[in-house]
Amino acid sequence: MSEVRRFADVELGDDLPEEYPHISMARVQQFARVARMWSPRFTDHEGARAEGFKGAIVPGVMSQGLLASMIHRWAPGCRILAIDTVFRSPIPVDSHPVVRAAVTDTDESAKTVELDITIGGDAGETYVLGTATVQLT
Repeated sequence: MSEVRRFADVELGDDLPEEYPHISMARVQQFARVARMWSPRFTDHEGARAEGFKGAIVPGVMSQGLLASMIHRWAPGCRILAIDTVFRSPIPVDSHPVVRAAVTDTDESAKTVELDITIGGDAGETYVLGTATVQLT
């Protein structure tokens, strides 16, 4: 587990460590099963193509989970007060996305930081973007 990150440790402009989540078909199927979101668009490339996609896609709520996980690894014990995301394009299952975040605002009285958050592809495309408000100690 990472060390506890305190508000005093954070500066405007800090980048969080990039993460490269594993989003194989097996992992997405496991998520879809547990989340009761079993649908061909998430669990089967051919089924997703029949729905008009290029192949199976990562569920949006799983994408948000990837962002939240990255934040909690950066600041164990923090409270995520809000995550607001815009889904620009589907994340393909079996692709190699990168999850990024940067500190864009701080509030000393509330001990909160605002993060710009993104999930992008290896060809430079942006799948998900948004903001998160995180309270630190």
